[in-house]
Amino acid sequence: MAVVVIGAGQAGLSAAFHLRRAGLEPDRDFAVLDHAPGPGGAWQFRWPSLTYGKVHGMHALPGMELTGADPARPSSEVIGAYFDTYERTFDLRIHRPVDVTAVREGDDGRLLVETSEGRYAPRALINATGTWDRPFWPRYPGQETFRGLQLHTAGYPGPAEFTGKRVLVVGGGASGTQHLMEIADVAAGTFWVTRREPVFREGPFGEAEGRAAVALVEERVRRGLPPQSVVSVTGLPLSDAIRSARARGILDRLPMFDRITPTGVAWDDGRSVDVDVILWATGFRAAIDHLTPLRLREPGGGIRIDGTRAVRDERVHLVGYGPSASTIGANRAGRAAVSDIRRLLRGAPPASTPARVTGAIPPVATAAVTPAG
Repeated sequence: MAVVVIGAGQAGLSAAFHLRRAGLEPDRDFAVLDHAPGPGGAWQFRWPSLTYGKVHGMHALPGMELTGADPARPSSEVIGAYFDTYERTFDLRIHRPVDVTAVREGDDGRLLVETSEGRYAPRALINATGTWDRPFWPRYPGQETFRGLQLHTAGYPGPAEFTGKRVLVVGGGASGTQHLMEIADVAAGTFWVTRREPVFREGPFGEAEGRAAVALVEERVRRGLPPQSVVSVTGLPLSDAIRSARARGILDRLPMFDRITPTGVAWDDGRSVDVDVILWATGFRAAIDHLTPLRLREPGGGIRIDGTRAVRDERVHLVGYGPSASTIGANRAGRAAVSDIRRLLRGAPPASTPARVTGAIPPVATAAVTPAG
């Protein structure tokens, strides 16, 4: 087998599409391994109150638009159905559920991919595992003494579970503000703490601003540092809902507390609040531990990449990682990775910059899909 793709979210499906488009056959020339129970990538695990109308910037997969989706329907259902139709339309033959435990050096210049369904020995690897499986839980003194409930965005059940409770939301990103605004309508009280003062972005966010934000994330990756999310450098869009929440005092931010107590949190200046729930909306880290045997990490803790290719191993490509960790970025990264891998399979030297698919690649018809249900 020439290529293994790990992960069937946006980035993995984009890569599989371009492999198919380049003439490679699923289960003969490449395989896509996904540990999730069904189609939808991380979207299938999103909380029910995150409806499709609340999703920011969902970019269509290559070759098939998502049309006619009900904005009031949960995004997990809409995007899960879309991905399912996409996989079947392009006959991508996703293997699931399959857990990848390790990627090692194999024989004859190949990689060895160890999985719950056996071993693969590809000539190249596209890693598209995203971040959902690695929620980041900060550690603070006294955390183990808290008698209430602590949970992370990854396990957020929706606002109804917090009815009548006092809730502390930690984190200044999009998820944190969305959780806070939902919970405030049913909770007995809410508090919001962030490490840094939140930045709310006024006005349009055009292509130039997007390129600048991605460049900041890409610079970290090129230096071998762990990637930050693109959202972390763009700020929060100042929507009507956020304006209303700020006017109501819901988004009155407190600085980060110094310790956790049995009944809440406290600051060294003597302030404290008692809460029933601490909700950590503190983001995720790249799920790349299975690549550890290849020793791709730099001293800074990240994997340095050139385009999508790991600098320490030209056979390994990371898509949906760092600057490509957005739906449109994942699409472009999938295409670039396949273009570079085609060079590798032909024995040609890799491109020194992110590649674009060129040459005599047969076109694929573009379809439109309306998710069922």
